Amino acid sequence: MAAEKRVVFKSAWLPWVLMAPQVVIIAVFFFWPAAQALLQSLQQSDAFGTSVEWVGLENFRNLWQDESYLESFKTTAVFSLLVAVLGLSLSLVLAIFADRVVKGSQLYRTLLIWPYAVAPAVAGVLWLFMFSPSIGILSYALREAGFAWDSLLNSRHAMALIVMAAVWKQISYNFLFFLAGLQSIPKSLIEAASIDGAQPWRRFWTIQFPLLSPTTFFLLVINIVYAFFDTFAIVDAATKGGPGKDTAILVYKVYFDGFKAMDLGGSAAQSVVLMVIVVSLTVVQFRFVEKKVNY
Repeated sequence: MAAEKRVVFKSAWLPWVLMAPQVVIIAVFFFWPAAQALLQSLQQSDAFGTSVEWVGLENFRNLWQDESYLESFKTTAVFSLLVAVLGLSLSLVLAIFADRVVKGSQLYRTLLIWPYAVAPAVAGVLWLFMFSPSIGILSYALREAGFAWDSLLNSRHAMALIVMAAVWKQISYNFLFFLAGLQSIPKSLIEAASIDGAQPWRRFWTIQFPLLSPTTFFLLVINIVYAFFDTFAIVDAATKGGPGKDTAILVYKVYFDGFKAMDLGGSAAQSVVLMVIVVSLTVVQFRFVEKKVNY
């Protein structure tokens, strides 16, 4: 049995010094804001913070009595599920085809990762212009094909718009990891299955996809977090939560109630609930979904 390799530091305080920058970053940019949000969720204050009143759990009770807030849970669930499933599926298909390309492979891969360099707000505006009912080239093509597209008035069209923009923005990130995972699979396994007569589809489901399970699990967690938090700019630029509040996902409602409606206490309570939901989903994924992962 091979001996386990260990890193031995000559000084006892050196590991703590090396960890200090990351600990400081996490404390300043995660634990401190989280603690502030928790404190503010138990208070009610004016827009300038000059008058602060301790209200306890009243902000949370008001949330569960707000029908629009409860509806945003359904909106967020549908949106995040569509973004995660479509994003992972499309990027996996693209990675499979890119892995098989021999000539010009670097060009194809470069073109496929370009969307990740686009800012979320720019991605939202880009897709808004393409599907604008009045000037959008894609909406014009849909009208010519007999489909009346109007994301300004139709809530399903608006949801489809932000889903497409969010998937397009994240697809490059997923593509890179899937491509790296496919390239790390030993070619000898694929060749052996091919010699045994396994067709490409069977080789993928019995060899490649199981070996990609760690990558798929990692990307599933990342995409859920992305759909909950990082899509705010896309929603704000493309639909602003409309029509009505049909595309107001939880993270957008936190912003709208805090900065537009000036309900700072209620907005803080919503951010705490959102944080608990995402942490719970991540724990559940690691607790149950990871059992299906083969390392």
